[in-house]
Amino acid sequence: MAFKNKEITNPVTGQTVKFLQTTKDTNGALLEMISTYRAFSQEPPVHYHPYQAEEFRVMEGELTVRMNGEKKILQAGDSLHVAPNVAHTMWNNSRKKAVVHWKVYPARDTEYLLETTIGLACDGKTNETGMPGFLQIALLMSRFSDVFRLTKPPYIIQKIVFTMALPIAYLLGYRSTYRHHID
Repeated sequence: MAFKNKEITNPVTGQTVKFLQTTKDTNGALLEMISTYRAFSQEPPVHYHPYQAEEFRVMEGELTVRMNGEKKILQAGDSLHVAPNVAHTMWNNSRKKAVVHWKVYPARDTEYLLETTIGLACDGKTNETGMPGFLQIALLMSRFSDVFRLTKPPYIIQKIVFTMALPIAYLLGYRSTYRHHID
């Protein structure tokens, strides 16, 4: 479970997330974090949040952002607002670490998604880019579709394909969250 000052690190991507305010702290209004990206981190998949907005402020280093197909570089002191349903991704494409103040509102269950995906990487259940396998992705995208959606393939195709994969994933022992990641 996320709590104030809890820090989690993805050993594959090198990203660290430190929780400043959690869902519990803000009664669901806000999830506030500091995220640190290692130098030359990998570009994650383009995604969007259907019901949430995000605010980012670069505190140190620089952050490369792809938003609605346009690429830009944010420097220390720069801020970025991402409205709901806006396709985006971000990573550090520089030689120095990047430190970002990150707010998600409303919080919903984003902290569980972060704890689960980083926990899977800690358990060695992701590939070299930090992505879990297809069956795990099907469960994650189904469970967390209200806070995180991939842009490709179209959402309706994802919904159909992932829903068809769910029984197989459960049968093989996969889960959408794992108690040891969120406790």
